[in-house]
Amino acid sequence: MPIQNPRSDNPLRIGAVAYDPKVVTIWEGFKAYFHARGVEIDYVLYSNYDAQEAAMIGGAIEVAWNSPLAWVRSQRDTNGCCKAVAMRDTDRDLASVILVRNNSGIASLADLRGKTVAAGAVDSPQATLIPLAMLAAAGLEPERDFEVVFHDVMVGKHGDHVGGERDAARALASGQADAACVLDSNHPVFVNEGTLDPGTTTILARTPPYDHCNFTALVSLPQERINAFVQGLLDMSFEDPAVRPLMEMEGLKKWLPGRTSGYAQLESAVKRFRFYA
Repeated sequence: MPIQNPRSDNPLRIGAVAYDPKVVTIWEGFKAYFHARGVEIDYVLYSNYDAQEAAMIGGAIEVAWNSPLAWVRSQRDTNGCCKAVAMRDTDRDLASVILVRNNSGIASLADLRGKTVAAGAVDSPQATLIPLAMLAAAGLEPERDFEVVFHDVMVGKHGDHVGGERDAARALASGQADAACVLDSNHPVFVNEGTLDPGTTTILARTPPYDHCNFTALVSLPQERINAFVQGLLDMSFEDPAVRPLMEMEGLKKWLPGRTSGYAQLESAVKRFRFYA
């Protein structure tokens, strides 16, 4: 007798960037979760966001799990013809901080003139582009008014890891830099793990809040094609023992509808620094 292939002929194709081995575990788990709901998805892993963005625009995938910088580029390359369909609760209202040593004598942004500022990877929104744009808006142009030392860990993955930020914090702690740009929530992490000694650093400045990752799709993708996927995300419960470990690995407690109001700072930074020129 014929043996039928149990796989759907038309699963929703989702792209994700493999910034860590756990990404495979996460997406295998999500695939099983959606299958149990009668929703078939498949995922394609990319080594960097530029490749993923090209795949979405070219139709190889239908939805991209995008970094904020990949969202900005997608909007740029499609003349605004993208939509953000979902995001994590932890993707909303983040902030970056500029840290200095308590004994440095640096009390204002103006005091960084002529100093050395440690940043994350060159393509990190939270540890490079957004905080450096804040300094530029305050009248301190990078590489003209102060030196920038980048920590280019996993370039192409848009800072979706703490490697570059941790190295920036180490440069501050060792005295190789006078200030360091990190994500606000990573500051206590670096203190607790011993990268920064307790009580030795202080926050010099904090950016306004901004948003981080989102699931991106082209506006031309029919809404009915993604409705079940988005609803499945919104219904995912942190109290469900089958998916809670996956949500913890993905860094959220709840999925929320996508919004685009929190990318203005990054859009401005990309334009100011001609990042995609």
